[in-house]
Amino acid sequence: MTTTINLLPWREERRKRQQQEFIVLLVMAAILGAVLFLGWKSVVDQQIADQRARNSHIESKASELDEKIKEINELKTRRDELVARMEVIQSLQGNRPTIVYVFDQLVRTLPDGVYYSKVTRKGDVYTINGIAESNNRISRLMRNFDQSQWFKEATLQNVTALEDGSQANSFTLNVKQSSPTSKNEEEEK
Repeated sequence: MTTTINLLPWREERRKRQQQEFIVLLVMAAILGAVLFLGWKSVVDQQIADQRARNSHIESKASELDEKIKEINELKTRRDELVARMEVIQSLQGNRPTIVYVFDQLVRTLPDGVYYSKVTRKGDVYTINGIAESNNRISRLMRNFDQSQWFKEATLQNVTALEDGSQANSFTLNVKQSSPTSKNEEEEK
């Protein structure tokens, strides 16, 4: 008697069971992969959102700083304007007695026989129009200016003889204003 064992149904059951286990493992792996992907995606999305929040915070602070820088620049401009005004006021206050000395020197340098008809000033340069009895008197006036502490670089612009038959001449000359301190500094150099 021979016993015959039919193994086919058992193998088929084992194959079905293995197939089911494989499908279950495949589904579990797919679910695990989906969960991991969704977890990773949510972490990345959160990091992106956090970075965007940091970027917007930095941009808002940068715009605040830009406004403050603009305000500081405006304040610097105002300060520079005020400093310039103060310097002008100080120079005017400091030069207040100078005009008295300049007029005094204009009179002291004037030789006999010379008369001023017009004196104008642009900056530190005085233009003097006048009448002199002779050319020697004009020369004497220019020497007096060069020897003065308050004037320097006297230059004759023109001399014209008057048409009234006298020897008098009309003249125009320029002279620069200086101060005794600037002449002393120049002499020391």
